[in-house]
Amino acid sequence: MQIPWLNSLVDSWQSSHAQGRPPHAIMLTGSVGTGKRSAAAWLARSRLGLGAPGSLPEHPLTIPEHADLRWISPAEDKHTIGIDQIRELVAALGLTSYEGGGKVAVIEPADAMTTNAANSLLKTLEEPPGDTLLVLVVDRPGRLPATIFSRCQRVNIRVPSEQSGMDWLQQARPGVSWLTILREAGHAPLAALDALERLDDTNSMASDFVALADGKAAPLQVAAKWAKHEPEFVLGWLGRQVQMCISKATNGDSAGATALVGDSVLDRIDRRNMFCYLDIINRLRSQPAGSFNVQLTLECLLIDWAERLKSPTGTEQ
Repeated sequence: MQIPWLNSLVDSWQSSHAQGRPPHAIMLTGSVGTGKRSAAAWLARSRLGLGAPGSLPEHPLTIPEHADLRWISPAEDKHTIGIDQIRELVAALGLTSYEGGGKVAVIEPADAMTTNAANSLLKTLEEPPGDTLLVLVVDRPGRLPATIFSRCQRVNIRVPSEQSGMDWLQQARPGVSWLTILREAGHAPLAALDALERLDDTNSMASDFVALADGKAAPLQVAAKWAKHEPEFVLGWLGRQVQMCISKATNGDSAGATALVGDSVLDRIDRRNMFCYLDIINRLRSQPAGSFNVQLTLECLLIDWAERLKSPTGTEQ
């Protein structure tokens, strides 16, 4: 299924080729669920002559198979992309193209590279060998050194309009009430598809979130339950709920979504502390997986929430 909100990326790429100025390194940034990996696959197909004229990036993602394509991601049992993977990639890019049409490397997510791995890529990013295109898919830009940014053409993929997202989702999965799911996914349609698959999990977490604020649930028990999920899933969901609470407390609405916590609770929470709380969550999300104790972190976060954020400082790691 084609992803129409990536039209601007396609147009930009085709225009740069028509002008004889194709970039040698592209960094794709934007919210998770906007189709960055599908965009990377389309760029690879286009560069290697595999894409049909007029085609757009598609979902679900299909990684192209080609002798001159290298698709680098963390190994199955790892959270990071290590220096050995990047060294092997650099060596492969230095070889002659198998089919004579240049080489393509996709690194996703590039922010999973260790510091040493990122440093070992710098020279190749600055002076790619031969006719090479490097595509870096970035989920958490704060994890990458500035030296990587300076060597890439950055393309930020924005979420589509709410109506465009709704139209696309109705085509993908007809008959689903998408509005609330899309809004809670930050208007990222692919993230909304993932959220639908985890609706039971998020409904359970929503009940816990409200119960904690009402003093009807024990933070340690809830933390133990939430720790069974992936940290990024839990922290991302929690961050979105806090954002909606801030919007409701500040503007009287929740930015197009429904805040789970009522006014009676929000009125008793210092708004400044909500901003501090959200900042802590976002900083945790920017840290590499495995760099903090998940259950202990969730215990601290949920104790703070149960205490109405009287002092949201004990959650910092």
